[in-house]
Amino acid sequence: MQLPIVVEQLTRTYGQRRGVADLSFQVEPGEVFGFLGPNGAGKSTTIRLLMGLIKPTSGVARIFGLDCWDDAPAVKSFVGYLPGEIHLPDRMTGAEMLDFFGAFRNHDRRRRDELVERFGADLRPKIGHLSKGNKQKLAVVQALMHEAPLLILDEPSSGLDPLMQAEFSEVLEEERQRGRTVFLSSHDLSEVERVADRVAIIRDGRIVAVEQVEQLARTRERQMEVVFDQPVRLEQFDRIQGVRLIESRRDGHVIVLGVRGNPKPLLKLLAELPVSDFTYGPPDLESIFLHYYSETPVDPAGEADR
Repeated sequence: MQLPIVVEQLTRTYGQRRGVADLSFQVEPGEVFGFLGPNGAGKSTTIRLLMGLIKPTSGVARIFGLDCWDDAPAVKSFVGYLPGEIHLPDRMTGAEMLDFFGAFRNHDRRRRDELVERFGADLRPKIGHLSKGNKQKLAVVQALMHEAPLLILDEPSSGLDPLMQAEFSEVLEEERQRGRTVFLSSHDLSEVERVADRVAIIRDGRIVAVEQVEQLARTRERQMEVVFDQPVRLEQFDRIQGVRLIESRRDGHVIVLGVRGNPKPLLKLLAELPVSDFTYGPPDLESIFLHYYSETPVDPAGEADR
């Protein structure tokens, strides 16, 4: 069985500007593979190469054994694709658009109707009258309704409200259970962590790491702000592995800590101190990037596409 995605030394340049360089990775059958990086890192350029929308300068990308450029029409028949920047026909209604895309290949109308209901997509108005979020719902339904063996999704939850983001994550988990493979590009760490098995991190057009999600969680940093009834000795936090002091305010009554890994040793110490309040923030995406980026020199002359 051919792997869903194989990328070998894939490079795309734009004259003097760099797009992506020497990308190599593969995606296993039934895997949700996260592609994580900030805007400008090269995520969308990689996806355009996979979809055969642009030609590589060198290297090769294959989907189910087919060359993504030479065999682009055949490749597309195996892929449910959601671009990062959607451009839908404004003069069509949502129903007309889904009928149009549905005519290109066989699909189960019941699956389409199920997705429309789950995402609350309104098929009656002209698309040009819809909000960004409602347009995104239609684009998501279009990508999923064909039940393709491979989904390539570029920033899929962009514009969706939190309720629909949770629904989308649930749908992706169901797709995984059905044996489908998902390539998920995002700059949202929490979105990737919820659904992905492995994650590739791209920086300035180059892959800097491919990790299991569990390993990624160990390298991330979360910030904890602690308020005390009275000042405390700051040096006692230095002795806890994975904890660093970021800031101290109000003469030591408030401190901000960076926490990596298991927080239990820190919580045990705090239980012995005069804590009046604390907040423990979500994972810090920037800390993930800095952890990996600090290990790889930056090419200041390059400029990656998104």
